[in-house]
Amino acid sequence: MYRGIFFDISGVLYTGREAIPGAQSAIKSAQASDLEVRFVTNTSRRTRNQLVVDLKALGFDIDPDTLYTAPTAAHDWLERNKLRPYCLIHRDILSEFADLDQSQPNAVLIGDAAETFRYQTLDRAFQLCMGGAPLVGVGCNRYFLLDNQLHLDAGPFIKAIEYAASTEAVILGKPSKDFFEQVVASTTLEASSILMVGDDVHGDVEGALMSGLAGCLVKTGKFQPGDDKRITGAFSCVETVSEAVALALS
Repeated sequence: MYRGIFFDISGVLYTGREAIPGAQSAIKSAQASDLEVRFVTNTSRRTRNQLVVDLKALGFDIDPDTLYTAPTAAHDWLERNKLRPYCLIHRDILSEFADLDQSQPNAVLIGDAAETFRYQTLDRAFQLCMGGAPLVGVGCNRYFLLDNQLHLDAGPFIKAIEYAASTEAVILGKPSKDFFEQVVASTTLEASSILMVGDDVHGDVEGALMSGLAGCLVKTGKFQPGDDKRITGAFSCVETVSEAVALALS
């Protein structure tokens, strides 16, 4: 029996600018139940506050205290370790890191930087890591869905720097076990009693299983036929978030 439920956002609650049919009522049902609810996202093109506003416009009433984002986790880790990051991230979330000293960087932060990913910026990140700077990843997703097309996410670029500089990134976001444990710690529950619902079989489901949570893959968003066969371990696979909530409540 599940006592908590974590939701990925993009691809699970909405795609593009439209809520997935039935998602609003499913979330309301989960929030009105005895389940402890959290929203867990690697989205790195919107700030935390912007996400709350965006979700409100789509009919989702999300308490900001239940929303955990990879950029926020990355910011807190850099601040806690007193590091000055070279930020290779999307322009829309630069404000999330504006309070950190970024002069003479001694760390590299990589997220979904979109057009900012080019040889010069990646080479600068490589040079810093070769000099000993830690590499920090805002999640490590392989791809994301936008305008009904799959696009490269930050993961492939993080892996390129890892390979070139013979280093290992600190991942703040899914599928990092540390990130999942941080969210679990915000509840009163054991990880094994929580169901993680997502459309990314690696970042959401495999990450959850490796962190001791149960996993549920939805066939919306970035889901591709055959994804349910790509990882080992027992997990559920349902059509939409509505079925995932029904599963958690059953």
